[in-house]
Amino acid sequence: MGNIAAFLLALAIVGLVVEMLRRKKLREKYAALWLIVGVATLVLAAFPRLLNIVAEFVGVQLPSNLLFAMSILMLLGVCLHLSWEISVVEDETRTLAEEVAILRVQVEALGAPASTDSPSPSDSLATTPDTAGPHAAEPDTQHKGSD
Repeated sequence: MGNIAAFLLALAIVGLVVEMLRRKKLREKYAALWLIVGVATLVLAAFPRLLNIVAEFVGVQLPSNLLFAMSILMLLGVCLHLSWEISVVEDETRTLAEEVAILRVQVEALGAPASTDSPSPSDSLATTPDTAGPHAAEPDTQHKGSD
């Protein structure tokens, strides 16, 4: 009875993963791991003596201990992979936020009315040192007293 339940559960996992792949709800690189787990569970449910044989070969006393050890190693691998993915996404997000900030300043500089009396603060941010003149960093003090 237990083997039938395990087999049906594994079959449901494989079916769910395939359906999520078909509907584009799960990416292929993540689905591969779940398909491996589902197929391994199907094999172990179909041939329960196989786990005993592998446990004896590896030198583990109880087959359930081998199953738990393999599960823990798989979960550690998943955690490590997801941590790596999060690090990559954080770096990409930081880069995109910086690019958006630069583009926002440039758009504001283009949309600001061109006035020769006083430069806006966004104008000084949008210019780069090689395109700005030699006195670009100096404040405009010529019109200080006149209103």
